[in-house]
Amino acid sequence: MALPPHRPVVALLAAVALGLLGLAGHLRPDPYGDRLLPGASGGPHLDTRAWAARAHDGVVAAYDSRTGALRWRYARAGHRPVSVLPTRAEVIALWDDGLLTDTDGRSVRWHRALPDAAEWLPSQGGTGVLRPLGRGILAVVTPRRVTAYRTADGDLRWVLPARNGCVFRPASAVRRGAALILAQPCADSAWTGQLVALDDLGRIAPGRTPLGNDLPGPHPGHLDAEKPLARPR
Repeated sequence: MALPPHRPVVALLAAVALGLLGLAGHLRPDPYGDRLLPGASGGPHLDTRAWAARAHDGVVAAYDSRTGALRWRYARAGHRPVSVLPTRAEVIALWDDGLLTDTDGRSVRWHRALPDAAEWLPSQGGTGVLRPLGRGILAVVTPRRVTAYRTADGDLRWVLPARNGCVFRPASAVRRGAALILAQPCADSAWTGQLVALDDLGRIAPGRTPLGNDLPGPHPGHLDAEKPLARPR
């Protein structure tokens, strides 16, 4: 049975429209300006002992520790990294617009925007902002708050605001075993009240609520990750 004359035309127009939609999707700019390129060494390596990453000439670059060959590089259009932190098989970078990214050299795994970055980042310059807490948790220390993310997927785990009238000093932090001791200068407190001890669960305090920071499993309804965020009592 022959098709009506107009049907081939409709089918052709539909095919052209689908092709244009697909082309538009490819041409649409990345919302974060990501530019991830493999190097001459043939792509990323999953073993962080085999490469080292650093910020260089406005990009995050990973080099082979043995040969010095470029393994991959990651840039964002119009922005530059101010701090980088290798963690497991990935690299976390803080950018000059307050964006936090995680990449393994094959893809940019997650993006997180830090609040109020324009108020503190130009003077801070990223020094001391990225602080690993162990157990797959990263603390991002800014003057007004400490924000903790799970490095595996960028999930927000907890937030610790600075006390009223006080600020955190990202560059003034030291490790003591599993704890990160962070300076919180306050004009009206004794020196003991100007130090805060943190670990992967948040502020170290007696009787705090347990928090599950592990990745969700096959049964999300029975996970510790569904518990409320830890709060010191």
